[in-house]
Amino acid sequence: MRFYIVDVFALKKYTGNQLAVFRDASKLSEKEMQEIAKEMNYSETTFIISEDDFEVRIFTPEKEVPFAGHPVLGTAFVIMEEILGKAKEVELKLRIGKIRVWKENDVLWMRQSSPKFGKVFSPQEISRVLEIGEEEIDKNFPIQEVSTGLPFIIVPLKSLESLKKVRVNTDELYKIVEDCEAKAILAFSPETRYEDNDLSVRVFAHYYGVPEDPATGSANGCLAAYLSKYEYFGSDEVNIKVEQGYEVGRPSLLFLRAKGDRVEIGGKVIMIAKGTFI
Repeated sequence: MRFYIVDVFALKKYTGNQLAVFRDASKLSEKEMQEIAKEMNYSETTFIISEDDFEVRIFTPEKEVPFAGHPVLGTAFVIMEEILGKAKEVELKLRIGKIRVWKENDVLWMRQSSPKFGKVFSPQEISRVLEIGEEEIDKNFPIQEVSTGLPFIIVPLKSLESLKKVRVNTDELYKIVEDCEAKAILAFSPETRYEDNDLSVRVFAHYYGVPEDPATGSANGCLAAYLSKYEYFGSDEVNIKVEQGYEVGRPSLLFLRAKGDRVEIGGKVIMIAKGTFI
């Protein structure tokens, strides 16, 4: 099988979130895909099952997921560049349905599913999970479960200092996710490292085998929907740049656009390596 390593949401080579993409994967069993994903040990590994309708399956080191943002953009990049040859758009067939990816200048974009808003959490219970003080949570906005394909708990913090302090207590995390669809957390701050960016983000996905993700399209899609619904920037229209991944040494940049049910995420993708898997 041919495979590719790409960096997604990358600022430059060896930043962003790395991804392994396997072609010619139709003869692999689910068990073999899972074993390869665990061996690659990236946050996700994707397998192109068919090059006729671009059926794609996504695996974390621990389990298969129906959707995730950076695997979709990274896989679309490989298809557009390596299979179709400099194509400007492609449609992937995922477990949750078909997702269109298109290129604007050097940024790949995708539209996510219409947002769904779920359970609201108290600052008290989330402060125990994140091991920060309740006063560090911005109580002007709710802590809420949001999904645009894959659900996350969105947590608004007041400062970058608070965001840097977060240390997830996994025992407390598993308590709160037992009875809700979301199993992972996105915490964000309006303070950023670089003034050109609009928000700083950290994503914690212990349940999926990824304690901290360097760049998470699905989570940031949920964030974009949240920002639009609650008019975080004073309007329901969102057009921002988000920094993520600095704590894990993989600085990344994500582009978010949203207005109501329309949610789009974008980022740059860089080819790192190509090879043959024996």
